[in-house]
Amino acid sequence: MNSYDVIVIGGGSSGLMASVAAAEHGASVLLVDKGAKLGRKLGISGGGRCNVTNIKETQELIAHIPGNGRFLYSSFDHFNNRDIIEFFEGLGIALKEEDNGRMFPVTDKAASVVSALVGKVRSLGVQILTDSPVREVLYEEGAVRGVRLESGQAFSAKAVIIATGGKSVPQTGSTGDGYPWAAAAGHTITELFPTEVPILSREEWIKSGELQGLSLRDVSLTVWNPKGKKVISHRGDMIFTHFGLSGPIALRCSQFLRQVQQKSGSDTVEMSIDLFPDLHPQEAEALLQNKLDQEPKKAIRNSLKGLLPERMIPLLLAKSGLDGEITGHHLPKAGLGALAALLKRMPVQVHGTRSLAEAFVTGGGVTLKEVDPKTMESKLTSGLYFCGEILDIHGYTGGYNITAAFSTGYTAGKHAAGQQGG
Repeated sequence: MNSYDVIVIGGGSSGLMASVAAAEHGASVLLVDKGAKLGRKLGISGGGRCNVTNIKETQELIAHIPGNGRFLYSSFDHFNNRDIIEFFEGLGIALKEEDNGRMFPVTDKAASVVSALVGKVRSLGVQILTDSPVREVLYEEGAVRGVRLESGQAFSAKAVIIATGGKSVPQTGSTGDGYPWAAAAGHTITELFPTEVPILSREEWIKSGELQGLSLRDVSLTVWNPKGKKVISHRGDMIFTHFGLSGPIALRCSQFLRQVQQKSGSDTVEMSIDLFPDLHPQEAEALLQNKLDQEPKKAIRNSLKGLLPERMIPLLLAKSGLDGEITGHHLPKAGLGALAALLKRMPVQVHGTRSLAEAFVTGGGVTLKEVDPKTMESKLTSGLYFCGEILDIHGYTGGYNITAAFSTGYTAGKHAAGQQGG
């Protein structure tokens, strides 16, 4: 049986970085992946441009990882977003900052990032086996002993790092392979669920497709609990689809929709859209009044063009109980108030999200209380490490999940390399 100091299972973001860290810290490393190509999910991230990290300060980074982000403080001590930037620039990948702190390669090509990272792994002498699915992780007397491939071939190691990802974007190879291996070592796997995923609605105006494809810029989207209390609001862009809501702020709200459903036991949850998040309700009403006063003899359905998305006007008027043919001069005060209220809080009844396979990120995973945050080693099985999306950590899109993957991967690799002296 061939022997290595460290075996890494999974050639995605966290697994590649774990391989780098382990090799840099003196370990002999075997990287095993079931696919033909390494870094597949990394290669399609950021719309194919690869958002390698986010430059925000640590506190803000953690705040943008609502799924157990605080667990990452220790791994950020080992390898944080600034280290990620320095790492890639050291490989010759010049980076640029875009909106909201997102860092991209100047080339705008994910392939350049993947190529540089894989090249670094190879340059460190890591042995790479692709097209080599793992059948099982080998354990003995509370410690890891190695892995056995589906081919029957086995490799021994004092440390094994499971970096197989979650269950989202399965076409990249993330099909949940690592969960059974973690469970076999005694680990608890929390319920898996989709996050950063489009939202479903049965509203008639959604099903009719009258707003399908309409994008809204710089609006606010809010999730409400059954008692009318605000759960979360996100501001930015969104889009109406034939099934519900999508776009950045809808994706960010998706996990909170699920939380409300679980806590309340209710199938339907109310969300709302604020078309003018910078205005107070009275200011929104004054804005409307001013617009209508400019052309008081014109039908309001025409007067409102330029102020509101044109395709939304018939729906907003219908929800306000207003006839679009009425002129601004004849619009009753109560009608103006009803329309203004809708501009600030247009309700959308939603009932769920698209599937886990259609999500950008997997929620749930290996329970963190069973993993040492300083090393990423299992508290139950000596020499077993976890990193990346297999852990019960999830953040918003925008470079936060990949930062968590690189950070936990580096931490796992560094400390797994220390296992060789054990």
